Amino acid sequence: MKSVPLNAFPRTLGRRGGSKKLRSSGRIPAVIYGGQSKPQSLEVDRKSLEDIIHHSASENLLVDLSVEKDSKPKRLALVKEIQHYALTGAVLHVDFQEISETETITVLIPVESVGEAAGVKNGGGILEHVLHKIRVRCLPKNLPEVISVDVSALEIGKTIHIGDIVVPAGVEILGDKHITVLAVKAPVTEAEETAADAAATPTGEVEMIKEKKEDGTAAKAPAGDKGAAKADDKKPAEKKK
Repeated sequence: MKSVPLNAFPRTLGRRGGSKKLRSSGRIPAVIYGGQSKPQSLEVDRKSLEDIIHHSASENLLVDLSVEKDSKPKRLALVKEIQHYALTGAVLHVDFQEISETETITVLIPVESVGEAAGVKNGGGILEHVLHKIRVRCLPKNLPEVISVDVSALEIGKTIHIGDIVVPAGVEILGDKHITVLAVKAPVTEAEETAADAAATPTGEVEMIKEKKEDGTAAKAPAGDKGAAKADDKKPAEKKK
C-alpha cells in the first residue's frame, strides 16, 4: 500500500468543549501513538482526511504525517481507528499508530467477493459472507487495502476457507485455516419456510399450558369439598334429649 501525505498540527484546545470548537473550525481531533514517542494529541484538516478516505477502498490507510514544528519531518503512520458521527457519518476523531517501514504489522483487512457464484447463478443458491475481515501480517509497503476472493466457481454447498485464499507476495494470513469465509447455501423451499414460521410461533405449546392451568383449577375443587367434609365431621354431635 502506498502512503499518502497528510498535514497535522499540535492540539491547541483542551478536551472540555475544545473538540466541539475544533470541529466547527474545520479540523478533527486526533492522537498518534506507538514508536518511541509518547502519545501526542493532534488536529488534522477535516476535508483533507475525508478526501483520503473517499479515495480509499477501506479505512486501512498509510499516511506520511507531517506534524507542524515536530522534531521529525515525517512520521509513517497507520490509521488505526476512525470514529464517525452515527447520524451523518461525519468523522469525529482519528487514531494514528506510528510504525516503521522495516517492521511487520498485523492488521484486519476487509474481504470482498468477486464474480457471481455458480451456485447462485445456475442453482438459485444464496451467497453467505461469513467472515468480513481477515487478520494479516506484512510490511507496511505490502499491506493490501482489501482482500478480493473470486467466488465464480463456488457451487451450492461449497465453501471457501481462510486456507483457500491466495494473497499477494509478502502477506501472511493469520488464524485457523479451516474457518469459513464464504459459502453458497441451497435455496430455501416453500415447505422449509412454512416449517420455519411454524417453529417461530409455538402456538401448540401455548394451548397446552392453558389446558394444564384449567385442569389444575378443576382439580382443586374436589380437594376443597373434601376439606369441607372433614370440617363437618369435626362438628360436635347433637345431645340426645
